[in-house]
Amino acid sequence: MLARLFAALLLLAGAPAAAETIIVHAGRLIADPSRPTAAGPSTITIVDGRIQSVAAGLSPAPAGARLIDLSSRTVLPGLIDMHVHLSGDPTGAFWREAVDTEEYAALVGAKNARLTLRAGFTTVRDLGSGPQVGFALARATTEGLISGPRIIASGPAISIVGGHGDVTGFRPEVIAALSGANTCTGPVQCAERVRQLARAGAQVIKFTATGGVLSQQARGLEAHFTDEEMRAIVTTAHSLGLRVAAHAHGARGIEAAARAGVDSIEHGTFADAAALQAMRRNNVALVPTLMAFTGVREGLAQNRYTPAVAQKAREALAQLGVATRAARAAGVAVVFGTDAGVFDHGRNAGEFAQLIEFGGLTPAEAIASATTGAARLLGMENEIGRIAPGMSADLIAVEGDPLADVRVLERVGFAMARGRVAE
Repeated sequence: MLARLFAALLLLAGAPAAAETIIVHAGRLIADPSRPTAAGPSTITIVDGRIQSVAAGLSPAPAGARLIDLSSRTVLPGLIDMHVHLSGDPTGAFWREAVDTEEYAALVGAKNARLTLRAGFTTVRDLGSGPQVGFALARATTEGLISGPRIIASGPAISIVGGHGDVTGFRPEVIAALSGANTCTGPVQCAERVRQLARAGAQVIKFTATGGVLSQQARGLEAHFTDEEMRAIVTTAHSLGLRVAAHAHGARGIEAAARAGVDSIEHGTFADAAALQAMRRNNVALVPTLMAFTGVREGLAQNRYTPAVAQKAREALAQLGVATRAARAAGVAVVFGTDAGVFDHGRNAGEFAQLIEFGGLTPAEAIASATTGAARLLGMENEIGRIAPGMSADLIAVEGDPLADVRVLERVGFAMARGRVAE
């Protein structure tokens, strides 16, 4: 008797769960933003978090399926933000890193992950967090423990000693206590840092090729690493199957990072013709993070920054959109990213209007940069960025036509990531 009961329990435990089927009725459908035309009423069938079919017309839901009626809205792929800092909020108080724990940062990140998903962003690259925070958030959203987007996390950015990304502005003993073991000197140690991050769970490598605006170091915005150090970071990451994002403001730092073979330049504020030529020659994308300028402008108005930071902030603000327009004209791919955390999370879609007004993109180009273009840069073009059979069920819905008025994307009324509806 006990043997039969045990066998029955084993059978029950091994039985697959019933596949969840979701039917989405879309009033208008932009399935592939790289081909910016909208289809009429459409039916999207989703099974276990993956798109099974896309058909014209509003087909009735089969028995047992869940129907989501978006027949009065425009449906398009979930948006992708290639540059966020989920565990950070724009306080401007640099001393917080000496007070806030990793545990607290993870809770802040969980709050911001939910805001980000509800704003329509179903995938993000988290480019800078505490040693374990970004990786924990990525796992928690993957497993559905918290509501949030798919997270491609870098962990701490690799930095030079005393540079952007290192701990600065404190007493030596405080700096020693706060060190994230993310600095390196020389190509051998820089390669080691990449391997350590890969071991810890990094899905992308970020390094600070130049100085940064919001760090306390007052050494300007030009190159930090040597050419040999940059090449060591990039070649090591690529050998491990990881892509590389280089924070870079100054022109010569951008040029050097592009020559080293990075996959994307983040910010690119002072990119000149030589830097852009190096980017195009090496197939390096620009992630301009124009919304960061909004956050910086707000920070200056609220007197958040120390004098060293304020000076760099004004220098960067004077260049708003210049590099983006030049990159587009030079044939460099412009990909959507915001630097959320410099401004409040959930406002990410404000980048679309900035890309159009200051960067010279069309609405269609801006939307593609946050979907198909971003997916390509991630190497995930067969998983996200489009609504098509076999793709992850990442989609959003808005009132109106984003191809005519991109600001409707600032008011996302429905979001789904991996087949899970944002709450």
